[in-house]
Amino acid sequence: MKNRKPIRILQVVGAMNRAGTETMLMNIYRNINHRKIQFDFISYNNKEADYDHEIERLGGKIIKLRKTTSIRELYRAIKIHGPYHAVHAHTLFHCGIATIAALIAGVNIRISHAHTTSDTSDSVARKMYIQLMRLLINGFSTKLLSCSDGAGMYLYGKSVVANTKYSYFPNVIDYTSFLNAPKKEINKFKVEEGLGNGIVIGHIGRFIEAKNHSFLLDIMKNIVNLNPTIKLLLIGGGDLKGQVEEEAKRLELLDNIRFVGVRENISTILHSMHVFVFPSIYEGLGLVLLEAQASGVPCVVSEAIQPEADVGLGLVTTLSLDDGPTVWADKIIDLADKKERNTNEIVNRFEQSGYSLTEGISTLMQIYQSNVGEAYEKDIDRLL
Repeated sequence: MKNRKPIRILQVVGAMNRAGTETMLMNIYRNINHRKIQFDFISYNNKEADYDHEIERLGGKIIKLRKTTSIRELYRAIKIHGPYHAVHAHTLFHCGIATIAALIAGVNIRISHAHTTSDTSDSVARKMYIQLMRLLINGFSTKLLSCSDGAGMYLYGKSVVANTKYSYFPNVIDYTSFLNAPKKEINKFKVEEGLGNGIVIGHIGRFIEAKNHSFLLDIMKNIVNLNPTIKLLLIGGGDLKGQVEEEAKRLELLDNIRFVGVRENISTILHSMHVFVFPSIYEGLGLVLLEAQASGVPCVVSEAIQPEADVGLGLVTTLSLDDGPTVWADKIIDLADKKERNTNEIVNRFEQSGYSLTEGISTLMQIYQSNVGEAYEKDIDRLL
């Protein structure tokens, strides 16, 4: 009996850097059977991304394109590098471009995946673009996924939950890898970063407007006034990092803040924290919040964080951004000794909440291998 070639799935992303959506995809990609299924990735960034080398080592391709608005360019990539069994798009309203290119290229399974609840523009042109893309996404996707109902309603429209094509798909993580971290590694990290033995609070996220670093600095200013020994870890990269560093300098906080950059040892870093702070202006779910809970770290988050991100361990405290930095500072200090150390309880809560990586992969494989031939024919008729 001849060995079958693996079925191939094309993941459409901006770039495979260390961020929530991309990390979730890598969690899945590392753990699938590569003899049976293989991922390739469309990237709209010509720079080398954090996960590119690992993807290639696992047998996947990085296909770099230039024009995000070009249906033709994406269509040609699908035809040249395919055939693909499914196209899975993660690029917000650009999913409309991906969906129609996949349809024209003859791909039967076309998945749009919602990962955020907002974006940064509300111009008239943007609103028109959103309306058009939403029509394409809802019309020509064979499956609509979202990491939270809030993200789904933003991308697909408020009535999406009644659509038979729609499903909630949790941002699955390998939570077991965060349950513990070697004390030797934790101590080594603390020494390297000069954290001492005092309270450490932390934030993991790209330096972009949505993550609200400016508010986090205001919180830290209040915290330092209460306890000048507390340190803040900021993990991540991004366009606004220099601006945040300048603001930290203006507020005379540089002695209390460690800009750690992009790191791989996230479990070690989380276990070095006493409190995780997540003051996002908007957020689809917040995969790193799941990682923090798996590490047993108390979390103080904004009201923008979707309720699905709380696994029920009692570790998540939600505050309004309107409460102001003083209220946030008081709550953070109050939670500094409230870590969850019962790993069995953490395991139970993650399993009950549906964030099991094994369960998530099984669900996704069923979607990738579904038979949607009739749906494809109907969509072709509509398009023509």
